[in-house]
Amino acid sequence: MAIFRAGGKAFACICLLCIIGFQGLCMQGEITKSVFGTMPDGTAIYIFTLQEGALKARIMTYGARLVSLEVPDRNGKVADVVLGYDSLTPYTADSKTYFGAIVGRYANRIGHGTFLLDGKRYHLPKNDGDNTLHGGTVGFDKRVWTAHEIPHGVELALISKNGDQGFPGTLTAQVRYTLTPDALKIEYFATTDADTVLNLTNHSYFNLAGEGQGNILNDVLTIPAERYTPVNAGLIPTGQLAPVADTPFDFRTPTPVGKRIDQDNEQLHFAKGYDENFVLNRRSDGQSLHEAARVLDPQTGRMLVVKTTQPGIQFYSGNFLDGTTPGKNGHIYGKHAALCLETQHFPDSPNHPDFPSTELKPGQTFHSITEYIFSTEK
Repeated sequence: MAIFRAGGKAFACICLLCIIGFQGLCMQGEITKSVFGTMPDGTAIYIFTLQEGALKARIMTYGARLVSLEVPDRNGKVADVVLGYDSLTPYTADSKTYFGAIVGRYANRIGHGTFLLDGKRYHLPKNDGDNTLHGGTVGFDKRVWTAHEIPHGVELALISKNGDQGFPGTLTAQVRYTLTPDALKIEYFATTDADTVLNLTNHSYFNLAGEGQGNILNDVLTIPAERYTPVNAGLIPTGQLAPVADTPFDFRTPTPVGKRIDQDNEQLHFAKGYDENFVLNRRSDGQSLHEAARVLDPQTGRMLVVKTTQPGIQFYSGNFLDGTTPGKNGHIYGKHAALCLETQHFPDSPNHPDFPSTELKPGQTFHSITEYIFSTEK
């Protein structure tokens, strides 16, 4: 007999239920829900804990954030491998890191905070110098999402009204987090009532040795991409799709993150390390999962493989972490304390017609999948 927890109450599943179509329910791991904190207006923020085998993930409704992700190492020792905070208040006060958040309506940057769509120019709040970053000053990371349990996970939803942060159309977004014994899957859906642009991703920071356990410069990274999108000094793509060959951005074979990070390279100088979009080698249908990256921590043997349906991935080496705010367990997150692997469409795509389109129209449903698959090497 298996136990399914819903809304804090436990229900017994018997074989008869499996016979009539509740197999997934009966095989589901434990899901619990509790209050993580309250917003200044009194709105409760809930956190959902998912457990499948040795993996445990916690997702909260503020920013639809991945708060923690516990993964075993080669010896079976479990550690939380994502950066974050122990309570709600530091998350609401943090306007820089986006720890674990779903970012949108447009993840990454839009140059000069403006774009043209259907012959009309739209202007967005500038929160990154002259540019708009991760949806503006009040992006999806700062919104309270509604949530409910689903088999093996949680689904979160958000309505972004027409004109929200300057974007056209009322957008309805759903994000599903589901857990298996070896993977965390994030599935994105969105619809709109008017033409708009959209780019959604998760902004988790990974340290496979465990959050707060040194830096990621010795992590061995592979990104199967032959091209990347160079940027200007404002970190806005120039429009080129440049070859990675003979550059510090060639991760087609496994390479330690820190091996070339200090090379005299203009792109590395602009970002103070890696903060680049890679053009993934993907199947022609654009809907199949393909490998976007893999990371090995030699110390613990933990390996992360990222698969996605998206055309790009942003590799960010935690260059702007400065240790000014203590993280979980009082840990100080300094420069390169973690890395981000954000599956996405390309930055500033609305201003680059040759990039894969990020336009979403009424009657269409945006759908993408990203999987974070964990294993160990001896």
